[in-house]
Amino acid sequence: MSDRPSGQTTEPTPETTPAAPAVSGPSVLGRALRWYALALFPAALVLAALAALGRLAAADALLAVLAAAAVTALLALAPLVDLSRLLRFVQELAQGAAPPTPEMRTHGVAAAAAFALSQMRREMRRALAASDRSARSMEDVFDALPDAVVMLDADHRVVRANMAARGLFGRSLTGRDVSGLVRHPPILEAIDQIEGGGRELEFSLPIPVERRFIVSIRPLPGDLAGNAAILISFHDITTIRRMEQMRADFVANASHELRTPLSSLIGFIDTLRGPAHDDAEARERFLGIMAEQAARMARLIEDLLSLSRIELNEHTQPSHAVDVRRVIASVIEGLEQKAAARNVTLAIAAPESLPAVRGEPDELTQVFQNLIENAVKYTLPDTEVTVSIAALERGPVNMPKEAQGPVVAVAVRDRGEGIAQEHIPRLTERFYRVDSARSRKMGGTGLGLAIVKHVMSRHRGVLTIDSSLGLGSVFTAYLPAAAAATAGTDAPPQRIGRPA
Repeated sequence: MSDRPSGQTTEPTPETTPAAPAVSGPSVLGRALRWYALALFPAALVLAALAALGRLAAADALLAVLAAAAVTALLALAPLVDLSRLLRFVQELAQGAAPPTPEMRTHGVAAAAAFALSQMRREMRRALAASDRSARSMEDVFDALPDAVVMLDADHRVVRANMAARGLFGRSLTGRDVSGLVRHPPILEAIDQIEGGGRELEFSLPIPVERRFIVSIRPLPGDLAGNAAILISFHDITTIRRMEQMRADFVANASHELRTPLSSLIGFIDTLRGPAHDDAEARERFLGIMAEQAARMARLIEDLLSLSRIELNEHTQPSHAVDVRRVIASVIEGLEQKAAARNVTLAIAAPESLPAVRGEPDELTQVFQNLIENAVKYTLPDTEVTVSIAALERGPVNMPKEAQGPVVAVAVRDRGEGIAQEHIPRLTERFYRVDSARSRKMGGTGLGLAIVKHVMSRHRGVLTIDSSLGLGSVFTAYLPAAAAATAGTDAPPQRIGRPA
């Protein structure tokens, strides 16, 4: 359904131009004969009266009438026919038809009037075409505005909405009440009180990913906006708010997580400057620990920066088509040496044919790098880490609305000690660790699964975690298939990968 104004004109085409309405009334010849009879009537009446009074013979009166009729026909019939044609031409123009310019038998006033009317019609057509082009141009400009803009009538129903608004609230907006679009009491109150002047408010849409807007509500002058009375614009400030929040989080998290390694480095530096100044053995040991702490800080800062970049663009869904199997094969190849050090086998199980997913290759690499590397770290030695890939008709029930179609599921299974159920809901929180000492010893920053969670959110996907103590864990990433990223399906929700 289009949201263009109903009063806008369009170029007529042979298929869309309506048939000219029929013009009622006598024909051109009939009208001319009637006028001819009216012109002849006075002379005929006078001659008839003279004949009745005996002052003129009947035969002479008849001859006189015929002579008058002949003279009248010679003098008046052609102009009368032209005048009749002109009248019919004007009537057809008034009824919205597009008649051809009539051919005139004389070059008098009727011919000049017909020519002037034809010229006027051509100029009106040019003016209407220019107006139509201007209206379409203004509509294109309105649609191209980056902010979502909605116009309401006096009853608070949508009369116009640009492309950004249709993308934000849905395509069929015209005629809908504004309360069906924005269920935010302060905005609805500001609209009700529009007579008091415009207002600006901050507003958030929580799903599928929270977005924040500055909403500007302004009255419109009636002579400018037609039936539109209120203008509402939504300026997206999600990126600004995310940057502000990320700045605060970065300072808080960095100060908390960097305090321990920095304290260690400062302590070792003081020791090397003091008691261990000449102790070569202690110096080598301390330098090794300092190198580990410095590397930990570098990893932490890199993960924080990576998380910040992902959060900054989380509300924008990627559009590339990515071959998941190729990405996972590359990740496994890079982790083979680390797996071999613990005598862990990496195995991949995937069908011959898989649909591509809609995503960002580097970010998906980061997801599978974190999941598979964690599995290698926490699986028991001499076991296998299995990566299973499958195409499903539909993901789990908590998939975002726009991704409820075919998905590609990637399950990473380890054979570790498993995770207690009370820890699972918090695993994707920043810096949350089930065993902090063990995580730090293994070089973890506490941000890996938080990064995975935010990447999956940006890709409109879902991460599920299944784990049982003593049986290991399965981390499954569900990603919308590229060919059907926006298509729905009636298939029941599906999940794969529970520890057996």
